[in-house]
Amino acid sequence: MTFDPETTTFLIAGPVRIHPRVLRAMSMSSLNHRGDYFHGIVQEIRELLPVLFGAKGHQVVLSGSGTSGLEAVYSALVPKDRRTLVLANGNFGERTNEIVRRYSAHVTTVSAPWGQPLPWDEATAELAKGDVGAVCVVHNETSVGLANDLSRLAPAVRASGALFLVDGISAVAGIPLPIDAWGIDAVVAGSQKGLAAPAGLALVHLSERARAALHPGTFYLDLAAHLASLEKNDTPWTPAVPLFLALREALLLLREEGLEHRLERTHRLAEATRSAVDALGLALFPDRRYASDTVTAVRNPDGMGDAAVRKVLEREYNVLVQGGQGALAGKIFRIGHMGIADWPDLLVTVAALERILGKAGRLPAPGAALRAVVDRMP
Repeated sequence: MTFDPETTTFLIAGPVRIHPRVLRAMSMSSLNHRGDYFHGIVQEIRELLPVLFGAKGHQVVLSGSGTSGLEAVYSALVPKDRRTLVLANGNFGERTNEIVRRYSAHVTTVSAPWGQPLPWDEATAELAKGDVGAVCVVHNETSVGLANDLSRLAPAVRASGALFLVDGISAVAGIPLPIDAWGIDAVVAGSQKGLAAPAGLALVHLSERARAALHPGTFYLDLAAHLASLEKNDTPWTPAVPLFLALREALLLLREEGLEHRLERTHRLAEATRSAVDALGLALFPDRRYASDTVTAVRNPDGMGDAAVRKVLEREYNVLVQGGQGALAGKIFRIGHMGIADWPDLLVTVAALERILGKAGRLPAPGAALRAVVDRMP
């Protein structure tokens, strides 16, 4: 079988498969982004964004990838005269650290090895010193398939008075993120993850406290300018109009399904994937207790790297999963199961993995991984 991007079983860690309704929405003729029709679309998006975040507040759409949303938040909310605490245990935590250090000379980084849980006691001790103005953390670290339990940190952040700034790019609409209950001040989501819209938009939720604390940062990503424009159903600069059309449709699909239902489906797929990994005789990369519900990171079998697993999935079975990043390249592969991913996608992927391992004489029990998925299906 030859790899075909139009018909592939697509389970990478984002961007994810896109619904045909969302794809069709982008095919509209050019629009005047300063006209009434487009302003109506922006108004609809504003009304739908609380469905995505599960909270009301000040919400912004930026033309740019999720990283643009992070830069917008950090440049506008990282304090100039107090310390910022950054927590990192993967590639994207390290990216946060790199961005924040562009905007502050007063940064303390608390880290753990990739795939290990964050040292919450150490982070709490830093907060107890009383001079931290902002805390920056990744909720779901897709590079290692690990979800950070922010409920462990939230009370200490709240007690310190620091702003709580969260990279939720691969968590929003995939992992429960109770923004109000945890006292989160800013959350960044990416259009191409749990929402299942095309890549290229960053979605930002701000608390009242965060909005009041905004200071000038970048020009193009100035959150205050975007908020002022959105209140008039407009954008300060030329937006990515086709992506806004796709965003509206993806938000409508999410509303039709319901956020809780999407979270539940994503969780069931994650549980099924982990059960299949066990049955295949493979091992998760992170500790199972912290395994992500949106992406599962799996250690490659001994002696079988990307060329023998991931590339065979793509070349012979038209199944696309993702490899490792940085030092983990060739050592793990990652299966994404967020957005509109569903049971047929997982069944095809697991069947192909069974076939690859079976041909290599590495399959413990033929059919067991498929049964593990079927047993988890509704």
